[in-house]
Amino acid sequence: MEHLTSRRRWAALLALALGGFGLGLTEFVAMGLLPDLARDLLPAEYAQSSADAVAKAGWMISIYALGVVVGAPTIAALTARWPRRRLVLTLLALFVVGTVASALAPTFGLVLAGRFVAALAHGAYFGAAGLLAAAMLGPGSEGKGFALVLGGLTAANVFGVPLITGLGQAAGWRVAYLAVAGVFALTLLAVLATVPEIPAAPGGSPRAELSAFRSPQVWLAAAVAAIGFGGFFAVNSYIAPVTTHVTGLSESAVPWVLAVMGLGMTIGNALGGVAADKNLRRSVLLGFAAMIATIALFGIVSRHPAGLFAGAFLVGAAALFIGPALQARLISVAPRAQLMGAAVNQSASNIANSAGAALGGAVIAAGWGYLSSAWLGVLLALTGLALAVVSFRLDPPRTPAEVVDGHQPLPVRGAADEQARRGDFGTGPKAVLAPPRARACRTAPAGSSTSACTTESR
Repeated sequence: MEHLTSRRRWAALLALALGGFGLGLTEFVAMGLLPDLARDLLPAEYAQSSADAVAKAGWMISIYALGVVVGAPTIAALTARWPRRRLVLTLLALFVVGTVASALAPTFGLVLAGRFVAALAHGAYFGAAGLLAAAMLGPGSEGKGFALVLGGLTAANVFGVPLITGLGQAAGWRVAYLAVAGVFALTLLAVLATVPEIPAAPGGSPRAELSAFRSPQVWLAAAVAAIGFGGFFAVNSYIAPVTTHVTGLSESAVPWVLAVMGLGMTIGNALGGVAADKNLRRSVLLGFAAMIATIALFGIVSRHPAGLFAGAFLVGAAALFIGPALQARLISVAPRAQLMGAAVNQSASNIANSAGAALGGAVIAAGWGYLSSAWLGVLLALTGLALAVVSFRLDPPRTPAEVVDGHQPLPVRGAADEQARRGDFGTGPKAVLAPPRARACRTAPAGSSTSACTTESR
């Protein structure tokens, strides 16, 4: 049995979060380097029309999102029997290869191919790393585990993306992508040194993971994320033109607005991870309500500089507050295919990214103004809230023994809870984590100092 000290556990968690930081860099740095990419990879088109060349270079963003949508469920199914640490290491190696290939590819088509390869690992990494983090934190920590890994991505938005973007503008976009590959390589070494091996869930198989798609609740929970979270991306995608054309600030203010939104995302994600583990249903419903309110507020106050910054912060905080809850919800409705549930959430989030940006662009192109994307975001978030209410109403009734502080524990199968609490994972076939155990409590006799609770295995 391998015992994890507190220092070793936190080093392992930070290593997994560093991978999330790298994902934030590789996903978002292209947005600030599109003109550089177009100038270098599409010189003939750029000479004729810089706008058309930049628009074509935008395929760098679209192809990455497509790779995430395709890769997340595919890898989850194919690697169902893999120990989680080995899976995370393999995914990090794929990131390194794909990102280096992108940086060194001589043509636009080959760069796109490299981006697609790297993106295949994106959703599966969040799923596997989040489950690893939750295992090390102990039973009932699915929300906090995912929030910790996602926290690396939100931190990248605060300071990592601006730094790598500046490096790319000064030294070339290829140098920027090599730097991102270096972050993934460093993460691989850190995970190799600190993260313990945790076997896959017993009975895991491609068929078991794919069985998740037979559940209507999985599809409904994915729709909640894909549509509802699209409200955030309808706002986030058009922060730059709102800043310059609506608020009237200079282009130099755009990175500051994005950094403030990233700070809100970081804080919201941290709070959302704790809230999701306390009461998943309440976190989803209140999170969507907060998203609707803050996006509407953004649409009202962002004509003024102070309102723009405050609105961007609040929208980022509300949106990422709900992120860990949506992840935990998809895992909970696919109890025998948790890796698939986590991966599907990433596919749904990238669909939200693409749909929110596309629909926001459509209403702007229709002549309704840049802030029309915010009101579209309110509509998408309202739809997500309605779907979430329907999804929860379709849940089977829960017995008192199944409810802990209003949250239904997720049935992770394995050894004893005490083993997980100690951080004692081991390496044998029985060294896997136990399901959270439900506690059924009776009212204690008057004057009694002891609780009348019993622990029941699932």
